[in-house]
Amino acid sequence: MRLTFVLCILAAQVVFGQKVTWQEDKKLTWDNFKSPVSTKKNPDVAAYTHCGWEFSAIKSSDPKAPVTITIKTIFNEEKSWKDAKRMNDYILLHEQKHFDIAELFVRKFRKAVAEKIKTSGDYNKYFKTIYNGISADYQSFQVAYDRETRHGIDKEKQAEYNNLISEELDNLKSYQAL
Repeated sequence: MRLTFVLCILAAQVVFGQKVTWQEDKKLTWDNFKSPVSTKKNPDVAAYTHCGWEFSAIKSSDPKAPVTITIKTIFNEEKSWKDAKRMNDYILLHEQKHFDIAELFVRKFRKAVAEKIKTSGDYNKYFKTIYNGISADYQSFQVAYDRETRHGIDKEKQAEYNNLISEELDNLKSYQAL
């Protein structure tokens, strides 16, 4: 019995240890990047951040019943990698900004949900459209970020994005998870 309990705790740590939830005061470290290196698509890329969000909804079959939606920003350690020969603080900051962009769009997602969805009926009517719109905007922003900064190589553009992301996060601070 005791061995089974210990094994369950260890298994839970392995499963839950794969994801890091975004926190303002907790930044990524190179130890968070646990996947084997994969530069097949672009040999110039020194690291890859796999991040996004998870959500859950508690709703009722009664369309007038209130709905509770939880959305959190996550970083998947097991799908994020780094080239150990090219690691430095500047590249880590670029990767952190990918995670920060995910948090920015989660805040936009929370805002849209808070404004539009109050009941289970609202959820059924609006959630998919909100999700699809935020997802498309998020993917476009991530692609533009890498393209315009040239994966962080363009230091001037990187600095512009760093400021933009920080300002936008601050503008949506009221939609930060507690």
